[in-house]
Amino acid sequence: MAFTPIILTHVLAATSAIAVGGAALLSKKGTPLHRLLGRGWVILMLIAVLSSFGIKTHGHYSWIHLLSLITIAGLAGSIYAVAKGNIHAHQRGMRSLYIGLVVAGSFTLLPQRLLGHLVWQSVGLI
Repeated sequence: MAFTPIILTHVLAATSAIAVGGAALLSKKGTPLHRLLGRGWVILMLIAVLSSFGIKTHGHYSWIHLLSLITIAGLAGSIYAVAKGNIHAHQRGMRSLYIGLVVAGSFTLLPQRLLGHLVWQSVGLI
């Protein structure tokens, strides 16, 4: 599998979401900056999730696509929570989604994965 436009979109959105999400988590909660970063993070996450459905193994979806559905539900639930004033549920949901993003991103760096192979080969470790 090569880096197609859909894979590049997915990688760029997910990588950007790690940076923007981290900034949102570190920013002072409830401020205009936090809200802006949070909205940007949600948009990046939706781009990453929706683009994941264009990435298939041998023309089929895999169990990993279940994580995309869970992410959509988690984003919707966390947005609903903050809209209803349930800040604790919003924080818990967004923090969990961010941790999931970082864990999923870490797995892409395994040497047998496309991105991992490229990274480790470029630094001369494989």
